Amino acid sequence: MPKIHKLLIANRGEIALRIMRSARELGIPTVAVYSEADRQALHVRFADEAVCIGPPPSSQSYLVMDNIIAAARQTGANAIHPGYGFLSENEDFARRVTESGLIFIGPSAHSIELMGSKLAAKAAAASFNVPLVPGTSEPIRDVEAAKKIATEIGYPVLIKASAGGGGKGMRIVHREEDFQEQMERAISEATSAFGDGSVFIEKYVTEPRHIEFQIFGDQHGNMVYLFDRECSIQRRHQKVIEEAPSALLTPELRRKMGEAAVAVAKSANYFNAGTVEFIMDANKNFYFLEMNTRLQVEHPVTEMITGLDLVKLQIAVAEGEPLPFRQEDLSIRGHAIEVRVYAEDPANNFLPDIGTLKAFRRPQGPGIRVYD
Repeated sequence: MPKIHKLLIANRGEIALRIMRSARELGIPTVAVYSEADRQALHVRFADEAVCIGPPPSSQSYLVMDNIIAAARQTGANAIHPGYGFLSENEDFARRVTESGLIFIGPSAHSIELMGSKLAAKAAAASFNVPLVPGTSEPIRDVEAAKKIATEIGYPVLIKASAGGGGKGMRIVHREEDFQEQMERAISEATSAFGDGSVFIEKYVTEPRHIEFQIFGDQHGNMVYLFDRECSIQRRHQKVIEEAPSALLTPELRRKMGEAAVAVAKSANYFNAGTVEFIMDANKNFYFLEMNTRLQVEHPVTEMITGLDLVKLQIAVAEGEPLPFRQEDLSIRGHAIEVRVYAEDPANNFLPDIGTLKAFRRPQGPGIRVYD
């Protein structure tokens, strides 16, 4: 694999800056892309070069693959890092980048496509005997057939969009008489949000804990887990507090879950950074939920407890380098917590809102990282 001599970041804001900082420490020049609205943004000024890729709407700029690839060619960048959001989990983008002769800093298009479908991901995980929440293994639209499955599983059940995320296309059903209405709503919402009305039915886990494992693999078949993050405190299905490591796990349970996460990744022939998410019930039984095929917002807490720079690792793996460590070389050092700040309107049932930030005091001190 060729070395990366110039890196284009197909993103904006704090994740673009985060990637640029690591690239700069490696001596790799960076290229920023920006919409017309972001001309004076910090990531544009921090980069070595910057290219405007379109008008303010993301659909006309940050989501336009041709413009991003053209910017790489124009500047001589031979690699693209997608960051998170936008095109980071788009298998077509990963494929087009590599077919253009550029290095995509992330997993293969095949892995992104496989893990992008929750049903396909579950089937792949099941082939490696990873525990799954009881439920359907195939998409289902027939309400009566789905109702029969729900009865067999036992209420409460969860109706969940196959291509979903962020709580869209998701319904919790506690009673059989409510099932048909809720399933029809879930299908409608999934079709509207994702263009795919496929849903699956699964047992709704009460008193759940949301625990995810950072995994990392190279292109030589080596795969490790970089321990866990507790993400149980959420609001509207969005994570608010991420903690590493989870205070709930024993060393033995952490090892079992980590090995299961590695198995999920191997089922997709995965390489580079990824996150395997599990749900855990009150009895500490854990089940595979999904896999995120990118760097995540909460990656800094993993970096804090491992001492690793995940972006530098991503770059090395993309260049074809083997992982510089084995599982037995890794250990947890200390504890880290990440807190996201949300803007909400207390006079309107605390719904998300926008406004003018009139005062901001940046936290400072040893071990504190701020992304804004």
